[in-house]
Amino acid sequence: MIRALVLSFFILPLAAAEKRIAVFVGLCDNATQGIVKVGAKIGDGDKPADNLYWGCSDGLKSHFKASKRWKLEKTDTATGDDRILERLTFRHVSGDAVLVAEAWRGSKLKECYEACEKAMLSGQNDLVTFIGHNVLMDVAIPAPEQKAKGKTDAIVLCCISDRYFRQRLEDAGVRPVVLTTQLMYPGSFILHDALEPWLQGKARGSLRDAAGLAYARNQKIKPAAAKGVFARLDP
Repeated sequence: MIRALVLSFFILPLAAAEKRIAVFVGLCDNATQGIVKVGAKIGDGDKPADNLYWGCSDGLKSHFKASKRWKLEKTDTATGDDRILERLTFRHVSGDAVLVAEAWRGSKLKECYEACEKAMLSGQNDLVTFIGHNVLMDVAIPAPEQKAKGKTDAIVLCCISDRYFRQRLEDAGVRPVVLTTQLMYPGSFILHDALEPWLQGKARGSLRDAAGLAYARNQKIKPAAAKGVFARLDP
């Protein structure tokens, strides 16, 4: 009996490691970003509560708080960095993943992306996401010289991210899993829906399908057209 218990202990499957997801949101900012101007309230990069990419219904905070798949565990407005206006921690209902999202001041978009890329290379995250305006359209940022310390996936939700970010990430040893091919709206519903197949370990084509369907529903366009907004990264 004791021998059987010992044997059963050693053949029990090991619990899967908790997935770590980091999300960097550069708040929409009419004053400092090369964007088509939006309403003053949703385009104020110093006020996350009303911001297009954070507080609005499709913004990260609002969309993930309303989700049945993610539960808010912590809200931190005293981040210790005046560039980061709010930090949220969510846990997936499966218990298999924790997502930490930061709202960066819109005028600090370059620094937001630099911090995002640093997180991609650190080896401390399984997936790192950037959401916001395509900063490389406004300013040059040298490609990283070092290679990623671990296996990290990346999602970049901004206009034409495939053209601007794909090569620099792949050269650094980071694997892009969702990138965009067109001018687009980087609502957090895209990330939300793409995370489900990613957590299940599915191929990048499945993430593209999920992103496309989410975009089609939000923009009220045909799924085939919406899918074309996202780069083909198969397998």
